[in-house]
Amino acid sequence: MNQPSPKKDLWPSFIEIIKQSIPRESYHTWFGSLKLVKQENYDLTVQVPSQFYYDWIEEHYAEQIEQALCKTYGAGHKLCYSIADKDSSELLKLGPSKNSRVLPRKTPLDLNLNPRYTFKNFIEGDCNSFAKAAALAAAEAPGRTKFNPLVIYGGVGLGKTHLVQAIGNFAVKNKTLRKALYVSSEQFTSDFISSIKQQKTAEFSSFFRSVDLLIVDDVQFFKGKERTQMEFFHTFNTLYQSGKQVVLSMDRPPSELTEIESRLLSRLQWGLVTDIQPPDFETRVAILHKRAEDDNLNLEHNILEFIAASVTSNIRELEGALIKIMAHSSITGQDIDLPLAKKLLKDIIKERPAKVSVERIQETVADWSKIPSDLLRGNSRKKEITLARHIAIYLCSEMTSLTLKSIGSHFGNRDHSTIIHAIENSRKLLNDDQILAKEIEQLKKRLELSI
Repeated sequence: MNQPSPKKDLWPSFIEIIKQSIPRESYHTWFGSLKLVKQENYDLTVQVPSQFYYDWIEEHYAEQIEQALCKTYGAGHKLCYSIADKDSSELLKLGPSKNSRVLPRKTPLDLNLNPRYTFKNFIEGDCNSFAKAAALAAAEAPGRTKFNPLVIYGGVGLGKTHLVQAIGNFAVKNKTLRKALYVSSEQFTSDFISSIKQQKTAEFSSFFRSVDLLIVDDVQFFKGKERTQMEFFHTFNTLYQSGKQVVLSMDRPPSELTEIESRLLSRLQWGLVTDIQPPDFETRVAILHKRAEDDNLNLEHNILEFIAASVTSNIRELEGALIKIMAHSSITGQDIDLPLAKKLLKDIIKERPAKVSVERIQETVADWSKIPSDLLRGNSRKKEITLARHIAIYLCSEMTSLTLKSIGSHFGNRDHSTIIHAIENSRKLLNDDQILAKEIEQLKKRLELSI
């Protein structure tokens, strides 16, 4: 077989294609420090700053890399990775020596399951404990529990994909079934359309109905796709009647899905429907601790608490903030302290205005709720007073730069956990009650105008 001739001069072209195919900031973060150090036959060895960089690039940009290699070097070429010892003067030395180690390229995942998504690294809290227990039961005895189908719903970035894939990974590893398949609703739809075009719908149906566990993510995107819904309906029936397990995720309860055929909606509610709520403060800190530990990043606890207190919407954004810190630490080798963390995350975490006083917030909430401000600082547990107090505490957390302990001191010396509970409870109420949310938004505008 003829060996390919060296094509080192093509590296700039390869890099340019990558640059054009991903966002500018992503390119500078992940590919800016990439160096081609050796080309041997079809293998191009590049140097990356750390194991973390290798994992991230391979997990998120494998497709772009493969396409760019094919366009520049030709089919069959692949990237290999080398991590050099920063303390060594021979940074470019290759091979399994004390100065660097070459990492194998990852192979495609069978059946679409991501091996990172396991029960072991799924952080459990009050927000998801029941969903996790149901998922584990389904994984231990797929198709043989009342949790069939198992439907898990919740907002974006709360861990639904992690949990449903953990079912497949557990079942395959522990051999509680023969074949598990994870697929997004978009991929199911796309593959079905392709099968129609190629006149291979029989093969499509046979493939999806041959698995022991079918996991379909984001079922709400079947909305309005009548033929896809019909195909999925028949697939569901075949699997269910054969005693196979079906696991589904969606962003809302089945009863709230629109443009979904009624008979399919009925099937979705045959088994167990459970939700995942946004993680509370303690769970967010635990998630950050676990992620930092997995990536060998040593961060002070106060940094993790800062991120957890500042990023509350979903786990994806929470991990995104941590990843930005990881990338900086990996490139520079610099230790991260709280001031540096705040600086690195200033574009992710909005600065809180510090000019609104707690007293002004209490007076405004008292006026809105028709409850005297001294009762907001008192110990009454009447429902209407507790609600007003929680709203006032929430606004203090949003509109001042005070610590949770300081906020507590303005509300009858309430402790840290009580203040966190008040804030989390208020967020949930505002998320569930749009009328209340609009009223509180008006309060915030009044307070901003009073500065």
